[in-house]
Amino acid sequence: QLVESGGGLVQAGGSLTLSCAASGRTFSRYAMGWFRQVPGKERAFVAAISWNGGTTSYEDSVKGRFTISRDNDKNTVSLQMSSLKPEDTAVYYCGATYGLTSVAKTYVYWGQGTQVTVTS
Repeated sequence: QLVESGGGLVQAGGSLTLSCAASGRTFSRYAMGWFRQVPGKERAFVAAISWNGGTTSYEDSVKGRFTISRDNDKNTVSLQMSSLKPEDTAVYYCGATYGLTSVAKTYVYWGQGTQVTVTS
């Protein structure tokens, strides 16, 4: 089970940190990713991190602004977001998969999502 938290309302240029807590003892076996979705559009890749945190991947529009990290001792993955823009507004989901990938359909577990709203 994955549970996201940390979403909210923020002004453009501001920062937020999303967290995703995983239950179970196999968290470290999975690569983890963050995706976002706006109404009427498909879930879009944001960032991913390998099982040991050694490799990360980012969607181009968030490079340099977002940072993904994980703590396998605490079974958590985080997404630090800075210099937020109105176009970052979406529901953000964390997911678990078996290999570092940006393809949503390969993810086997998903959280319920957390809303991020960036005002101009």
